Amino acid sequence: MLKIFYTLLLTFIPIFIAVDAIGNIPLFISLVAGKTKRERHRIILDSVATATALAVIFMLVGKWILRLVGISIADFQIAGGALLFILSLRLIFPHGQKNLFSDSRDMDVGVFPLGTPLITGPAVLTTTLILRDNFGFVPTLVSVVANMLVTWIVFLNAGLVLRFFGEAGSRAISKVMYILLAAIGIMMIRKGIMALIVL
Repeated sequence: MLKIFYTLLLTFIPIFIAVDAIGNIPLFISLVAGKTKRERHRIILDSVATATALAVIFMLVGKWILRLVGISIADFQIAGGALLFILSLRLIFPHGQKNLFSDSRDMDVGVFPLGTPLITGPAVLTTTLILRDNFGFVPTLVSVVANMLVTWIVFLNAGLVLRFFGEAGSRAISKVMYILLAAIGIMMIRKGIMALIVL
């Protein structure tokens, strides 16, 4: 029982960091500004459904796609780790996400940019694929679903969370998450290189 809990914790935390629901609150609020309560709830549902579907589909067929193009898990670990590291560095700076999504206010933002790439982006896709290879499909799937539920709850209560932490607090939490994400990226690169050396 303790081993199962430990495994779920090891899969939950990296995905939680990659999703960064709390850090995304200021951007989420700016994207749903002027929407009615019903519209906000629909947008949240659309975004979480899109993010979950994309993550699960990639978990199911991502490895097969890699094999089809001749990419090993070690190759993907190195590339994915480098991507996570670069992405985390970009997101640490204020312009990181704003420029990407600044023109999205008039769109149906539930699918894009909230569902992807804000919730399930390259960081989440890379992380879930590596976690599936290391810990198995079921623990990773449970952690993905659990994180999406957390994201749904956080977005539903975005106003309260933002008032509790403050905009500065949310940004500070986000920065810490990005630093941890960078560290996970370095870890993936290290494991990928070690796997290639063994091969």
